Amino acid sequence: MMTSYFRIGGLALEPPLGFFDRVKSFNDRFPPNIDEYESLLTSNPIWTGRTKGIAYLSGEDAIALCATGPTLRASGVDVDLRRDKPYSGYEKFQFNVPVSNDGDVFARYVVRVQELRESQKIVRQALEGIPEGPVKADAPHVVLPDREKMKTQMEALIYHFKIVTEGFTVPEGEVYMPIESPRGEMGYYVVSDGTAKPYRVHMRSPSFANLQTLRKMCEGRLIADVVAAIGSIDIVLGDCDR
Repeated sequence: MMTSYFRIGGLALEPPLGFFDRVKSFNDRFPPNIDEYESLLTSNPIWTGRTKGIAYLSGEDAIALCATGPTLRASGVDVDLRRDKPYSGYEKFQFNVPVSNDGDVFARYVVRVQELRESQKIVRQALEGIPEGPVKADAPHVVLPDREKMKTQMEALIYHFKIVTEGFTVPEGEVYMPIESPRGEMGYYVVSDGTAKPYRVHMRSPSFANLQTLRKMCEGRLIADVVAAIGSIDIVLGDCDR
């Protein structure tokens, strides 16, 4: 769904019937679940014994190694693109950016738990403020036409055929657009030569950036601590492969 539902100019289709009600239902019952997670872990002596003081990463090293997201904020660096360079309506939402100065596995865990609570707030605000109107732009040269129009209007059929087979041209130039993904900054650098095919595309994946911190975290530690360190930066190998 994720690779085809979100498109240039909006969404492929209207959200499924009852989607917003189901999201609201989940969001309402989610905070007690977070409380349960914390009751199991945050004060658990076994958990704290294996996470506090483990895989330390200073703020200076985090910046030097291009760490991002919770990994960076758990080392005391207060950076979040949703607040600092808002996009997609984030400037309308009220939320806090969790930061810790401890820089260890436990700090990265605590930051993520706090972000669960902040995400619940953002979802609630988004549901309350979602606007009425179409889910995609009226831009025939760029956005695929509605299926019904394509079946009944020759012009819509032509636009559909040309977009699918040839794509569409964009002005010559370059752009870098980052977002704050769950693991940190994910950015896309695209260079256009004025044709329908990009001249160059480069993806800045947070997992690959955070993976660079692993060696520093594990210096002087036990081999068993490597597992905790990897878990605390939460890499996805497919994300690294980008």
